[in-house]
Amino acid sequence: MKPIVTLTLNPTIDGSASAKAIRPLRKIRTTDERYQPGGGGINVARVIHELGGGAHAVYLVGGPTGKILDEMMAVEGVHAQPIPIAGTTRIAHTVFERVSGMEYRFVPEGPEISGDEWKSCLNALTSLDFDYIVISGSLPRGLSDDAYHGVVEIASRKGARVVLDTSGPALRATLDRGVFLVKPSLGELEGLIGRKLPDPNAQKKAAQELVKAGDAEIVAVTCGRDGAVIVSKDAAWRVAAPPVVAETAVGAGDSFAAAATLAFCQGRSLEQALVFGVAAGTAAVLSPGAALCRSEDVDRLYLALRDQAQTA
Repeated sequence: MKPIVTLTLNPTIDGSASAKAIRPLRKIRTTDERYQPGGGGINVARVIHELGGGAHAVYLVGGPTGKILDEMMAVEGVHAQPIPIAGTTRIAHTVFERVSGMEYRFVPEGPEISGDEWKSCLNALTSLDFDYIVISGSLPRGLSDDAYHGVVEIASRKGARVVLDTSGPALRATLDRGVFLVKPSLGELEGLIGRKLPDPNAQKKAAQELVKAGDAEIVAVTCGRDGAVIVSKDAAWRVAAPPVVAETAVGAGDSFAAAATLAFCQGRSLEQALVFGVAAGTAAVLSPGAALCRSEDVDRLYLALRDQAQTA
């Protein structure tokens, strides 16, 4: 099986910590500090690697923080292909407030990307051999909303499948070219189609609209604690998330995308991909900070959920 390529154009070093209380104008003393490589595609690659699959993470990186990110990827053991840029890789930070149980996430906008840097990235993707590519995360400054078109065209020439996990104008623009799998959250899907989706039936119908329009062969909508729904032209399945005590909300969507993509790459069914994705997304919230999911948790949850999926 060829490694699954992931693309991250605006990666991060993800810092996380906890504090008793967060108050303005005061020093906030934190504990349990952790740092991990982050950004949508990097997180997807980390999860695929954790679940025993092969991943090849392509990402833009620069400055002193970029060197640290490269070192982190080496420690994780994920095959990485950094594309150098002039700007400095961003650092994001998440703080869990113990007194309230609330989580605060601080995410910088990141560096601006030049046309030559973007061309270097596209050239790197052209040189790779892959059957699946996961485009995940936000577009950095300097690139147009339709920048991912170039990635879809490269994949199309290779006969490869595109998995898309982004939001806002970039999501809308890229779906115009058609992809294999798109994984919006419920909020992202509502923003895309311009209306609220208050119940499971409305969510299924909205996903079916995208499939019928040719925007994606498969649409998987993640609904937080309510689990997820997955739709193709032939079937629709839903599975509820199991009740767990969540440590964080970071990385659940990336974990779902990684597990579902790996499942399809392994030849599993639509239903199995959904259950595997929900198991990984649920497992991610059990780990503090940006630690993502652990394979033993995913396996345990998958066994518990595999008979719980229902036709939507």
